[in-house]
Amino acid sequence: MKRKKIFSPVMLCLLLWITGTGPLFGQVRAAQDTMFNAPYIDIDEWRDKPVRHHYIHGGFKGTDTRFSFYFPPKEKYEGRFFQYITPVPDNENLSQGFAGEGDKIGFSVASGAYFIESNGGGKDGAGMPGSGIDPKIGAYRANAACAQYSRIVAAQLYGPHRTYGYAFGGSGGAYRTIGGLENTDGVWDGAVPYVLGSPMAIPNVFTVRIHAMRILHDKFPQIVDALEPGGSGDMFAGLNDEERQALNEVTRMGFPPRAWFAYKTMGLHAFPVLYPGVAMADSKYFKDFWTLPGYLGADPATSVHKARIVQRSKITMSITAELATKFGLLPAETAGQARGTADAAWKSIGGAEGGMPVGFQLDDTLPGIDFLGGDLFIKSGAAAGKKLFVSHIAGNKIILGNSDAKVLAQIKPGDEVILDNSDFLAAQTYHRHQVPGKEYKVWDQFRDSTGKPIYPQRPMLLGPLFTQAASGVLPNGKFKGKVILLGSLLDSEAFPWQQDWYRLKVKENFGDSTDDHFRIWFTDHANHGDYVLPGDPNYLVSYLGVLQQALRDLSAWVEKGIAPPANTNYKIIDGQVVVPSNAADRKGIQPTVIVKANGSASTEALINRPVQFTAVIDLPANTGKIVSATWDFEGSGTFPVAVNLTTGDFTPSGVTLKTTYTFTKPGIYFPVLRVASQRQGDKKTPYTLIKNLGRMRVVVK
Repeated sequence: MKRKKIFSPVMLCLLLWITGTGPLFGQVRAAQDTMFNAPYIDIDEWRDKPVRHHYIHGGFKGTDTRFSFYFPPKEKYEGRFFQYITPVPDNENLSQGFAGEGDKIGFSVASGAYFIESNGGGKDGAGMPGSGIDPKIGAYRANAACAQYSRIVAAQLYGPHRTYGYAFGGSGGAYRTIGGLENTDGVWDGAVPYVLGSPMAIPNVFTVRIHAMRILHDKFPQIVDALEPGGSGDMFAGLNDEERQALNEVTRMGFPPRAWFAYKTMGLHAFPVLYPGVAMADSKYFKDFWTLPGYLGADPATSVHKARIVQRSKITMSITAELATKFGLLPAETAGQARGTADAAWKSIGGAEGGMPVGFQLDDTLPGIDFLGGDLFIKSGAAAGKKLFVSHIAGNKIILGNSDAKVLAQIKPGDEVILDNSDFLAAQTYHRHQVPGKEYKVWDQFRDSTGKPIYPQRPMLLGPLFTQAASGVLPNGKFKGKVILLGSLLDSEAFPWQQDWYRLKVKENFGDSTDDHFRIWFTDHANHGDYVLPGDPNYLVSYLGVLQQALRDLSAWVEKGIAPPANTNYKIIDGQVVVPSNAADRKGIQPTVIVKANGSASTEALINRPVQFTAVIDLPANTGKIVSATWDFEGSGTFPVAVNLTTGDFTPSGVTLKTTYTFTKPGIYFPVLRVASQRQGDKKTPYTLIKNLGRMRVVVK
């Protein structure tokens, strides 16, 4: 059934009052945003997938804002909603079609909540500088309007009641989640932001990482091996002075060294999308870099000069995605992949339309260097004066990053071009010239003994400008309600120390009562992406279960006064978040896993001889039970050996497991044990599974 409803402003205010968002039900009434005073519904129907729910879709008349509400059957509703905040304004139907752990709709219904998602204002939410659009619309105003209107609909469906609301979002969505909570009153009762950056994150976390990738590209195998179980532990061994300096610089800036295991697939992440913004905001930098003392490019002895390409050529052929695959080239990122997620929302910004070229063949062979990115300047033809980002070169072929389809359509064979990576190389040390206040201790490496910057500084700090574009305002730690902040210890995009930056802001506001309002939990062996399968399963686990448990704990904290488990115990040492090795000391909610063979984290074995494995799994106090454990002895990523958890040696905090395995071929193996805990010990639920893994090394001869 479909029907349209339009509420008058008077009716809207009245319904806000009678449904519990006014003083009658003890909740502070939010000031009405007059931009969103004419809501309507255009779809109103029951659906059975992924679970039985009442689906309502609509928007606000005179705006581009759209929403989707997913209401549980009345008998399953407990008076709350969960609202997902995407990293950038996106689409209000992103969460449809998922199952299992990744199903936000099913999880919400199973948690007694209805689920909300919006398009963040749509075109009205694209408040980029110079657009004339209020950035707060996309940052939080549109989401707040959807949240408030959902309460009206909930009152119609379930009767008048106090409706509790909780927002959650990761990466750019974490900025927007916090921005909304800090700058509205009576909209959300709490929030779970995750993988949060600081106001100095962009572009600096990317520039320092790419600088290290350029210099260390052929040294990563030995760096990774040194950090593996049984490795030397000295990741600097065998590096020259430039390499040591680059690795030290990126590590002290907060990049977690254990995350380098993914160096082959790490790529540039969101930087190609951000890079034009840096060039627009500070175009003079790219000349100063190559000419003025104090900048890396001004020193002719540095390796950046060997990596520089400025080559004129002509286009001889367009390369489609099909041809790129045929040639064995890396295809460009295309718009719409993994949309709305913490790790990949940037892919939906721009991008060529289907059928457009993903690259070009040139009439000259390009230098055989380790190329990370650069610009293609179009010098003739219909697209003369335009430029495109080049992500990959091979022989006489180039592959593009996200590109404007209109520009691509204008480029023809015979057009003259210049491939130039000068600006992209310059951008890789931009962070050295963006030294912020002393509260950002990871920049101490760029200050002298008096606290002054050792490198020339640019006229402005770009990080806060990028942050404000995402959240509408800069986070200040002042909010009403409660927050559980989640970070990942292997996050190569939002370096883990940045979660602590926000904790300190919250502490400035709440002081001794901080623990009454705020928690911070870190997940080990987790990266930036909020995926069911976030990457190599021999190194990574998903943090979705932690996020789901945080939402349930947050609602119990707000509604019933049940305090959630303690903060993760950690220290920050030279930019690195360091946690205790055992669960009792680490706290938080994640189990710890320590695996050994023949009593050691690294051992030698003979083929066809059994190896004795031991695993100690511990849980922080009162966080549940271990519900699964599986081994992958040979690194297949499939974890084929399930553990019978009734046969271990149990203690009040965990379990010790023992088993044997026989290797039939020589080689170096890294056996992995993956475990999951669940608060109620439920072995069947796909939700709130708190995962971790343990690794070790076996050299089989």
